[in-house]
Amino acid sequence: MSLPDPGGASATGDQPRGSIRDVPLLVVRHARAGRRSAYRGDDRQRPLTARGRAQAEALVESLAPYRPRRILSSPYVRCFETVRPLAVALGVPVEGVDTLAEGHGKAVVRLVERMVGEPAVLCTHGDVADVLLEALAGDRSATVRHELRLLKGEVWVVQSTGTRLAIVDHLHPRPRR
Repeated sequence: MSLPDPGGASATGDQPRGSIRDVPLLVVRHARAGRRSAYRGDDRQRPLTARGRAQAEALVESLAPYRPRRILSSPYVRCFETVRPLAVALGVPVEGVDTLAEGHGKAVVRLVERMVGEPAVLCTHGDVADVLLEALAGDRSATVRHELRLLKGEVWVVQSTGTRLAIVDHLHPRPRR
């Protein structure tokens, strides 16, 4: 995913320093919510399991140091519940965004491009993360792409590398026992 020239290059001429493009976006795949086939009712209302709630709590310690000012979530209950502990800890509201819902992968790519430089968390679903991975992985090998696959409760740190957006870190927060 290429970006326009960000300007503000450093004295060494390599990466821009102090640019808003240095601020990462945190892309979260919702935590465990049980099997879709086992849930009775509207799947958009499927809540987190006990394990999923523990994963959501573990995100607080991993993501709070990034000091996100916005938390955007798919309107699905499992996504809201995934980021709610972080929102409470930071005193930041969770904003429901339809674009982060299942089936909106290409729209999420555009959303991420528009949000470059905003300290934000985006909580979404596996199918959306797969489309985003294709856009962000660049020419990385199939092995690396497989390792970068976002599992439930995991996080990508997405940031500008100067001319494009890339996954610069893959966080695996683990619940405390």
